[in-house]
Amino acid sequence: MRKIAHIINPVIVGPSSDLFVAQPVTFETMKVAREFARGQVEVVFFSAQYPEDRALVPEGFQLTPDLERSVLDLGSFQKRRKYPLLADILDRLYAATDAEYLIFTNVDIAVMPHFYATVNAFIAAGHDAFAINRRTIAAGYHGPAEIPVMYAEAGKKHEGHDCFVFRRDAYPQYRLGAVCTGIPWVGRTLLWNLMCYARNFYVFTKTHLTFHIGPGNKHTWGDDGFSDYRAHNMSEAQKVMAALKAAHGPFNGPSPFDLYPLQWSVLKKSFED
Repeated sequence: MRKIAHIINPVIVGPSSDLFVAQPVTFETMKVAREFARGQVEVVFFSAQYPEDRALVPEGFQLTPDLERSVLDLGSFQKRRKYPLLADILDRLYAATDAEYLIFTNVDIAVMPHFYATVNAFIAAGHDAFAINRRTIAAGYHGPAEIPVMYAEAGKKHEGHDCFVFRRDAYPQYRLGAVCTGIPWVGRTLLWNLMCYARNFYVFTKTHLTFHIGPGNKHTWGDDGFSDYRAHNMSEAQKVMAALKAAHGPFNGPSPFDLYPLQWSVLKKSFED
């Protein structure tokens, strides 16, 4: 039976944060989906967390070693946010499991009951790395008791990347730089790696497999004090792009960077903010 390992990054937040409602929903939907897939695929849950967030990690999730650094260790930022580095999370998953396939999702991404069964089917069909784009459902939900209604809501298509599945044996080739989670360009940086080192990559944009409650927190996208974090991730993304191009060599047909290019005008503006 195929084995899949899925890691998330729980964080203790106050009631004013979107994650206060989203995280318990994520935890519960993951458990439901694992039970749905029982007998079809083995699914193991992992957590990458800071020491102060250990109490939030739910039962049934294996704790990896506590995260020891954040983006704050790499520069000075106008607003202090302890965003972990993507590589630190995925390195812990790689070290913790021998699962053939690894999954990383943002902690506010809930999954449908058939999520793991469908991921297993996609792998069986020959896709060895893929992203699954979410649906965005209405805001206003209050917690896990409303999950059946959340399942029933079709939601709206979202073009962002926040769910990634890839072969464990490909991961040592990945180059992730020091991009941090929670800030634009992190998903695109991981996506480039999946595309470079997959034999049969795909982005699933029309499936109803994951969902997010409400439109999400837009503050990291706007010019409201987070431009220094965006500049950090854009700069790291530029380094990752150069490293992947050098390591991979020429592509047959369009390269990942043609399909998902860095927006240099945005990059330049961010550095000038």
